[in-house]
Amino acid sequence: MQKVFRRFFGTAFLFACTVSHAAWPERPVTLIVPWPPGGGVDAAARIAAPLLAQQLGQQVVVQNKPGATGTLGADAVAKANPDGYTLLWTALSTHAIHEVLYNNAPYKLEKDFMPLSVFGNIPYMVVVNPKVPAKTLGELVDLARAQPGKLTFGSTGNGSVHHLASERLKKIKNVDMLHIPYKGIGPLLVDLAGGEINMSIESTSASLSYIRSDRLRALAVAWPERMPMLPDVPTTAEAGLEDFHVSAKLFVAAPIQTPASVVKRLDAAIKHVFSDKSVQDKLLEQSIIAKYVSPEDSIKLVHDELAGIRQVVEDANIQVQ
Repeated sequence: MQKVFRRFFGTAFLFACTVSHAAWPERPVTLIVPWPPGGGVDAAARIAAPLLAQQLGQQVVVQNKPGATGTLGADAVAKANPDGYTLLWTALSTHAIHEVLYNNAPYKLEKDFMPLSVFGNIPYMVVVNPKVPAKTLGELVDLARAQPGKLTFGSTGNGSVHHLASERLKKIKNVDMLHIPYKGIGPLLVDLAGGEINMSIESTSASLSYIRSDRLRALAVAWPERMPMLPDVPTTAEAGLEDFHVSAKLFVAAPIQTPASVVKRLDAAIKHVFSDKSVQDKLLEQSIIAKYVSPEDSIKLVHDELAGIRQVVEDANIQVQ
């Protein structure tokens, strides 16, 4: 009798688990954005959330949890119950840089997260103050060579995407430029437009209004294709700099032990949303180039991002206090 009961109980438990995952989700799903409201990451989440909700049959809530350069919100997701109801929606590049440069990150991207999709890129551009006597990327490089250590470039701090990209440019072209770190993108752009610094490798989303108002000059977009909103700006490859692609990669991830059945359900919803041309067009208005990327391919992209950043940091001997 006890054997029959145990067999029945085990079968019932297995059936209950199967039904539970098959019925997932049974309550709202939360997208944790570890940044304040506004900006490309937050905008993408708010565009996608209602569309994901339609696919999942449950409300999808965007919750901003800023702090510690995105670490606070990411850590909350890493430590959340791995049931698929709490997801991280963020800029992969920022977290990868933080992991490579600092030893105090409370989580590891490859150890603590299951990437669902690296769905978007915000390309960066080489921009200069209009008074800089360089109309092309080649002319900027020539100017830097003629004045070693005098041309200044701004970034949002040591180890930022701007900084690493500029250090990579210096290494490829064998030029010496002076790094001027800032505490935020606002002060950087104000000083760049005002002529306090000469150039920066800046995100399209942040610099677009400055370019359109002629307060900055765009020399090249660090992306394989020209940007539709700036069709006259050449790519870095067209400007003579091959394989120089810089972007803020956006991704959505779940805690690492999220059940495969839940990951499959989320993947189907994400695929439907980011394969939609109208969604891609809406995100492009925010300077985000979006497309569906599978969990399997996203795992490789996360690995490659970490490896690439480690290489740039090592080549430039970048250290932070």
